[in-house]
Amino acid sequence: MLAVLGFATLGVFMALVMRRYLTAFVAIMATPVVFAVAAGFGGRLDEMMLNGLEIVAPTAILLLFAVLYFGVMMDAKLFDPISRGIIRLSQGDPARICVGTAVLALLVALDGDGTTSYMILCSAFLPIYLRLGINPLVLAAIATMALGTISGTTPWGGAATRGISVLHLDSTDYFVHMIAPMALTSLAIITISWLLGRAQRKRIDRAVIEEFAAEIAEQRVDRDGRTWRTWFNAGLTVLLLVLLVFGVAELVNLFMLAFVVALVVNHPRLADQAEVVKKHASSAVPVVMLVLGAGIFTGIMTDTGMTKAMADALLSVVPASMGNLLPLFTAVISLPLSFFMSNDAYFFGVLPVLAESAGHYGIPAVEIARAGAIGQMMHSIGPTSAPLWVLLGLVKRDLGEFQRFALPWVLLASVAYIAFAVLTGAISVV
Repeated sequence: MLAVLGFATLGVFMALVMRRYLTAFVAIMATPVVFAVAAGFGGRLDEMMLNGLEIVAPTAILLLFAVLYFGVMMDAKLFDPISRGIIRLSQGDPARICVGTAVLALLVALDGDGTTSYMILCSAFLPIYLRLGINPLVLAAIATMALGTISGTTPWGGAATRGISVLHLDSTDYFVHMIAPMALTSLAIITISWLLGRAQRKRIDRAVIEEFAAEIAEQRVDRDGRTWRTWFNAGLTVLLLVLLVFGVAELVNLFMLAFVVALVVNHPRLADQAEVVKKHASSAVPVVMLVLGAGIFTGIMTDTGMTKAMADALLSVVPASMGNLLPLFTAVISLPLSFFMSNDAYFFGVLPVLAESAGHYGIPAVEIARAGAIGQMMHSIGPTSAPLWVLLGLVKRDLGEFQRFALPWVLLASVAYIAFAVLTGAISVV
């Protein structure tokens, strides 16, 4: 009976979100409450909701301060010197320009916000693509691969945050083991970008390339925009990432302290600090609310026994000999599911059941969270990705045309990501 109620809860939740009858925040709270009351658990709702909130609170705080920190860095134009340097180093060569696009896209994707990343990337490179005659779909494909890899993997990027919160995981434990496959996949994306750029170089008139190279060579290196704050911000960001990799402290503590330092240094006036927080709160608050809602959702689903009952039902049809392959299975099915489903429906609806099933074979839930995040490159080119529509508007292309161009390359990069995750032990198959 509990399994039936559990699957009904997930089905109703996903239907409400995907059909846009309710916002994800309202649906993720209302659905389990209604079904829990119907199952006779109304008297324990308060306790179950608090249990869930206590577990996801650190993740919500991490997300809030990570978004605020990178918001300050974007306002300070931390990556502008990098984009200008990339353009100079390209010497007008389309292959180098595409590689440079990938490098900048991977960096700005650390912000975690797709719309912001796409706007920065297009403002830096789209005029160059149009000037040389490089297909803007190349820029769009590179941008979506970078966003799906970096923002989709980092625990403050939104997608992985959902998995961490819904499975009640430690952010540091999740992320440290994903750094190696994420870095290797980034190299794969840079390689794909070079191949795309080489193909564009063949179709562009050599005279156009040489003319643009001459224009770049004549441009004066502009250092006027660089101040001591530019170097300070770069050093602070590098230090933050180094401390994060070595696990010196919890992610939430690192980002809170880094944000305070960045805010005081870049905006010493009290009134400016308040404006910065207000400006970037619009990006952070909706996702923080969703994480807290996920805590209530999983608190109710877990404490009522629905999640365990659903996992037991699934295990009854899975051969015991294949149980150790559940992380790999999760990574593979994350590609089509992430493409067609919203992140809310996938991470809050599908992933918890897979994690509970994996637990019966001694597989930690954190591996399922890592495997589930791998599908984010496919999600970034899917119709449920809201930032994608912004990107298509910027490059002036329609969805079908873009998907036909990008799908083979995104699939290639996604398969590489799965292979790297297996090889580095981020997800196990033994």
